[in-house]
Amino acid sequence: MKRAFSLLVIPVAAFTLAACGGGKDDSGHSMSGHSMPAHSMGASSAPSASGHNAQDVMFAQMMIPHHRQALTMAKQAAAKASSPEVKKLAGQIERAQQPEIEKMTGWLRTWGASPSSGDMGMDHGSGMMSEQDMKKLGTLSGTPFDKAFLQMMIQHHQGAVTMAKTEQASGSSADAKALASSIVTSQSAEIETMRKLLASM
Repeated sequence: MKRAFSLLVIPVAAFTLAACGGGKDDSGHSMSGHSMPAHSMGASSAPSASGHNAQDVMFAQMMIPHHRQALTMAKQAAAKASSPEVKKLAGQIERAQQPEIEKMTGWLRTWGASPSSGDMGMDHGSGMMSEQDMKKLGTLSGTPFDKAFLQMMIQHHQGAVTMAKTEQASGSSADAKALASSIVTSQSAEIETMRKLLASM
């Protein structure tokens, strides 16, 4: 009987050990299985990171003419401003925004969108100057130009920051949102600089 019992226990024990071993193997496979979906998830998130939505298109289409107007103002400062600080700031704006225009224009081409339709419907909340404002600035020089330039550019920058924050909140393109973040940071700092310059005049 003892021998018969031993013969029965050994196969059962062997089966139990095999089952435990199988559990480890299954666990290992299970972990490997989890890593696959994680990898797949990373792959599936890549298109959305590089993709875009309507907000991204609108952001680029509106920011391009916005930047172009800022460049027009900044170029006038080189000849008309009397303050070295204003001239320095204008140069800084020009060096920053021209490459951004080129970058956004490239995105729109890639997205199959027109780079020239975003200025339609831009209101005063965008910070854009009216044609009359631009003409008035063109008639000024010296300290009167410096003051008008700073006042107008502060408003202009505030509009850009608002537009960029909307892109941060609602955009899909990682590149566009990164540019929006850069605009918020750099132009907010320039607003503070311009306010200090204006207060000193």
